[in-house]
Amino acid sequence: MRITLTSILVDDQKKALAFYTDVLGFEKRTEIPMGEHSWLTVGSPEQPGGTEISLEPDEHPAAGPFKAALAEDGIPFTSFEVDDVHAEHERLSALGVTFTQAPTNVGPVTTAVLDDTCGNLIQLHSPN
Repeated sequence: MRITLTSILVDDQKKALAFYTDVLGFEKRTEIPMGEHSWLTVGSPEQPGGTEISLEPDEHPAAGPFKAALAEDGIPFTSFEVDDVHAEHERLSALGVTFTQAPTNVGPVTTAVLDDTCGNLIQLHSPN
């Protein structure tokens, strides 16, 4: 069993695609129009053929309260590994990304939490 696809619920697919590609540095893997939305995935250029993230419209009635509760409690929806959290924090901050948690050493890893502009908090982590 392998993880090949996971989803992030987003409030606007075009805005999410711009953030996840132009800001975070992922690459678009798939875009198939499906009515007013698309089957839209991104992946890491560091992992060709690796796990993809579906930028899934958050239109289900449960999605809004779920995302709001996580954000209110400061809980990241998912986590991405980076080589150096401090360097990514500096790079992304310079691009205007809002962080809800600055780089913090939490034992075996250093973490930071950012707002993806699409209703989610995303954790970055790097091993110490």
